[in-house]
Amino acid sequence: MDPFPSSFYARSALQVAPELLGHCVVHDPPEGPRRVGRIVETEAYTEDDPAFHGWNARDPETGELQRTSRTADLFGPPGRSYVYLIYGMYWLLNVVTESDGIGGGVLVRAVEPLEGLAAMRPNRPAATRDVDLTNGPGKLTQALGIDDEAYHNVPLTAPPLYLARDPDAPNLSIVRSPRIGITKGVERPWRFSVEGHPYVSVKP
Repeated sequence: MDPFPSSFYARSALQVAPELLGHCVVHDPPEGPRRVGRIVETEAYTEDDPAFHGWNARDPETGELQRTSRTADLFGPPGRSYVYLIYGMYWLLNVVTESDGIGGGVLVRAVEPLEGLAAMRPNRPAATRDVDLTNGPGKLTQALGIDDEAYHNVPLTAPPLYLARDPDAPNLSIVRSPRIGITKGVERPWRFSVEGHPYVSVKP
């Protein structure tokens, strides 16, 4: 599997998000087994989107980016990670899109495990079925061993953590639907998922 180059992400999140479906998240740490999941669900966020995590990153008077804010990382070079915590317990994995200085990102919402299931299961003791290991954004980071300490604001274009093109990716039927788990911009159909796939977090 070849990592996507940073140039792949230097486009609108609305282009990147559906094109990631069918390809892979790979966590290949120096120690421990490799874990791989096929991406089956994503969400797109853009700078003019009220649900964007960096919505308030610019100074309201000058429009200048407030570099002291963590969310400024969403305006950085494309192809880097943006990992943040929700509910005080779940890390979410995003990849930064757009050119440097423009905000945008794609949330990886669900993956299908392809490799390293034996390493994933101890990280998800609450999962009674394999389908529950990675069928949600907080679940997949637990299963794959991704957290903020080591994996925030790092390139997703090389090991140990990267997104990779799978030359054997199947032909997929992609569904667009409203994003979930947000209170603003809910009307935008910017969630992309593989139609009928059992690992999609919430069926459209």
